[in-house]
Amino acid sequence: METLNAIFKRRSIRKYKECEVAQESIDTILKAGMQAPTARNLQPWHFIVINKKEILHELSIIHPHGKMLKEAAFAILVCGDKSIDETESYLIQDCSAATQNMLLVAYDIGIASVWLGVHPRKDRLNGIIDYFKLPYNIIPISLISFGISNEQKAGENRYNPERIKYNKW
Repeated sequence: METLNAIFKRRSIRKYKECEVAQESIDTILKAGMQAPTARNLQPWHFIVINKKEILHELSIIHPHGKMLKEAAFAILVCGDKSIDETESYLIQDCSAATQNMLLVAYDIGIASVWLGVHPRKDRLNGIIDYFKLPYNIIPISLISFGISNEQKAGENRYNPERIKYNKW
C-alpha cells in the first residue's frame, strides 16, 4: 500500500453504487483493523459486519447522520469490550486506531467509506446497544459505512502550521 497516498487522498464518501463487495475484501479490511496498535496489546475489540440491507436501512434511521447506509454494500460496527480492558478511554483509542486502519485499507483496495461517530453520543449509543442487544461489557465506538464510490472527491490539504508547537506551548 502507498501509505502516503491513502492518507492524503482518502476522503469520506457517502454515495455508493448498487453492488456487493467480495468477502475477501471484507476480510482484508477486518484484518487491517485487527493490526492496529492497542494499549498493553489487549486488542479489546469486536466487529459486527452488517451486510443485510434491512439492517443497514434501520441503522440509517438510528444514526442521525447515517443516510448513506441505505446505499452501502456493508458496514462494520466497531465495539470495545470492557471485560478485556475496563479503561474506557483506552477502548476508545484502540477502537479508533482500528477504525482508521480499516478506512485506509478500504481506500487502498478501491472501497469507499465513511466513519460515523457513535461514542460518546448517548442517543447513538443507546440506539445501537438496544438494536443489537449488546451485552453490558460491549461499548459501540464507531460505525463505518462501505461501498463502491458513486462520487468523486479530491484530496484535501489540512496541514496547518499554526497548530504546531515545538518543545513548549
